[in-house]
Amino acid sequence: MHELILKPGREKSLKRRHPWVFSGAVAKVTGKPASGDTLEIHSHTGEFLAVAAYSPQSQIVARVWDWTKREIDAGFFRGRIERALALRAHFLPTSDAARLVHAESDGLPGVVADRYGETVVLQLSSAGAVRWRDALADALETVVRPKTIFERSDADVLALEGIEPRIGVLRGAAPPARVAVDEAGATFEVDVPHGHKTGFYLDQRDNRLRLRELAAKREVLDCFAYSGGFTVNALIGGAAAVTAIDSSGPALGLLARNVALNQLPQAECIEGDVFQLLRKMRDQARSFDLIVLDPPKFAPTAAHADKAARAYKDINLLAFKLLRPGGLLFTFSCSGGVARELFQKIVAGAALDAGVDAQIVEQLSAGADHPVALNFPEGEYLKGFICRVAGGA
Repeated sequence: MHELILKPGREKSLKRRHPWVFSGAVAKVTGKPASGDTLEIHSHTGEFLAVAAYSPQSQIVARVWDWTKREIDAGFFRGRIERALALRAHFLPTSDAARLVHAESDGLPGVVADRYGETVVLQLSSAGAVRWRDALADALETVVRPKTIFERSDADVLALEGIEPRIGVLRGAAPPARVAVDEAGATFEVDVPHGHKTGFYLDQRDNRLRLRELAAKREVLDCFAYSGGFTVNALIGGAAAVTAIDSSGPALGLLARNVALNQLPQAECIEGDVFQLLRKMRDQARSFDLIVLDPPKFAPTAAHADKAARAYKDINLLAFKLLRPGGLLFTFSCSGGVARELFQKIVAGAALDAGVDAQIVEQLSAGADHPVALNFPEGEYLKGFICRVAGGA
């Protein structure tokens, strides 16, 4: 097996079982391993540390498969998928849609698998994951037994790995144009081939249900509304009215479809740039009782954190200005490069500049099917707060 030898002193993170090796930590690589090949990682003294997938074009040059000397083969991937499902046995949501495999947190770096009814969507984002595409598809087919396994390997990070995007059926029949799923009594149609991520934002499930519990009689503004996960739950919860904003007309069309499927009152849908529309609403003196800010990833890495901080502050400041006394703000960051502590400081600065007193009444994160390995805190990419503006009953 090929070997990756670390520079002196660079084995500390691996001994804490952090699964990444950065290119700057590498002294040399023996042989000529191809992208995605398995190699052993050794310290500069020759101590074995892990077996990992090699990714020569990435800043993360190796991602750990296992911490013991073992063969990485089809049986390894089947075992990991069986383990991932077993760990979720007591935590699966009241839904026929769930995350089955959550990358590094399930010991499968670069591998995400989401279930939407009888369809499993596989998303690969590392050289090692792509190398074992067929073994992963075979394992999911055997263990989960879906009608369809559809690949959505089209994330931006693929360019950092030197991997071409790939979308299409891996196993079984082509999925329907829209896959209908049930989430705690709400029906959603998911666009598997073309939707965001793998088609839907499964990580927000628990937070959507919390919104449902708090929406009664409130006027709600849902920003970056996509296909209506928060909008539908606000209406089910008895919101007085919902205004949904998104830059995508097709997404708002799917949102309207999901509202209709659940036989709910229509939401006001506005297509356009959320930042500009919030400024316009501020100038029009519009106000709301509850606002949801669920923007796309502003900072994919820590290097983008400063620029992202300005965007997060701007949008949260506008939201605070639009909230009535006693109003609630559900605010989120899905940027891995923005830690929870930093995000709290940004939101606090936005409230200060908006001239409002606010408090965090709840902290939010992804659901139990998106676990965070203790040795991999980067797995907690989604973080959120429910903030309450002072005043009101």
